[in-house]
Amino acid sequence: MDFDLSQISVPFRMQPGLRRIAAQTLRLTPLDGGGGLAAEKRAVFEARQSRHCVAGFDPRPALDAIAARGWQSGIHLDAQNAPPLELAFEEDFAVLDGATGTLPWLCVCVPSRWAPEDKLGLGFEAVHAPVADNAALIAASGQLVSLVTAGDCWERWVWTLSPSPRYDQHPRRQPQAPWPAAIDPDEFARQCWLRAERQSFFPVGAGTRQAVFAIRVMRQPLPDAIRDPADAQRLHEAFASMSEAVLDYKHLRPAREPLLRWLRARN
Repeated sequence: MDFDLSQISVPFRMQPGLRRIAAQTLRLTPLDGGGGLAAEKRAVFEARQSRHCVAGFDPRPALDAIAARGWQSGIHLDAQNAPPLELAFEEDFAVLDGATGTLPWLCVCVPSRWAPEDKLGLGFEAVHAPVADNAALIAASGQLVSLVTAGDCWERWVWTLSPSPRYDQHPRRQPQAPWPAAIDPDEFARQCWLRAERQSFFPVGAGTRQAVFAIRVMRQPLPDAIRDPADAQRLHEAFASMSEAVLDYKHLRPAREPLLRWLRARN
């Protein structure tokens, strides 16, 4: 998994965490057609549940921008027999319109406990209204939309812990998985997964004030993700500093104590 636990901020706060990156370094990730992620994305694509578009919105400039970024990453969408967008990239995609601050188009197969169809056409504030401890995000919403749709490239990392290995965690397709019943911390941890997302923005251009929002979901068994005591300590400190509201929002409250005990034994 291309996620370094040193990127976890301590203490934990729900905040934008954006950093500007050079355009040439923003690469998309080819999808391994034989992997588990491909199988889950294919199921959503074949069920015609991946794409959502506001009536009258033209996604072609955004699709062209994704295709151009794909060329830079060695993925040729215009080649003969090229796969559909959903099966070419690990990333899911959405369009953020800087003029309206809304999401007029989404192509999402593996959401993390949110329903893309419910976010279609909503503004930034409404999209993030359910997020716990969201005051800073909401207060900065106008500035953030202007920032990421102004023509530069940006990225941020988000993470959580999950009792499910599934990539697709759409709340209506996949019921909330229960946390392990194991009391022993080692056994509990062996049934947990670190889930991370690289979220990036790149410009659509073509005279628009739009940005493509790309979401790459990665997951790894939690014991495999902890490489050394420093990783364990950082994750422990972040987990321990989550507010009660964040624990409930992320469905982490039942996992808090057993995982803190397990992490303490490793730092």
